[in-house]
Amino acid sequence: MPNSGTNEAIGGGGFHHVAIRVRDFEASLKFYIEGLGFKKGYGWGSDERESGGKDTRAAMLNGGDGNYMEVFAGGTRPLGELAPEEIFLHVAFRTSNAAAAMARALANGATLYQDVKSVVPNNADEPKQTFTIGFVRGLDGELIEFFQNDTL
Repeated sequence: MPNSGTNEAIGGGGFHHVAIRVRDFEASLKFYIEGLGFKKGYGWGSDERESGGKDTRAAMLNGGDGNYMEVFAGGTRPLGELAPEEIFLHVAFRTSNAAAAMARALANGATLYQDVKSVVPNNADEPKQTFTIGFVRGLDGELIEFFQNDTL
């Protein structure tokens, strides 16, 4: 059901995903998959902490209706010290044309955060996927992603 929807302004419409950063990547995946019934749709990155690097793992978890939770590793602050904006990263809207959706948002008062580009996450265990993404800041500073992909 990718790119389905009736929002003609951004071509497709609806939420694609909400992105969060978590302290314990494996425990969070288990919680969403086993506890809440999500299914892993796609994953990428690597756990390089053992070699002194950064944990770049991420996964798209399908909620069962074509909406996803994007989970990023790398959260470091203790639970009691976290503010919600340190957990929730952005909201992504599904679109069939990320560039057109971004242009419309900019014309209506959004500010550019990251121009539209195509990315191919690096994961040898998953089939290659191309995501076309772009980010704007909404009128109150909220980070909005336009997400274009034919599979997820």
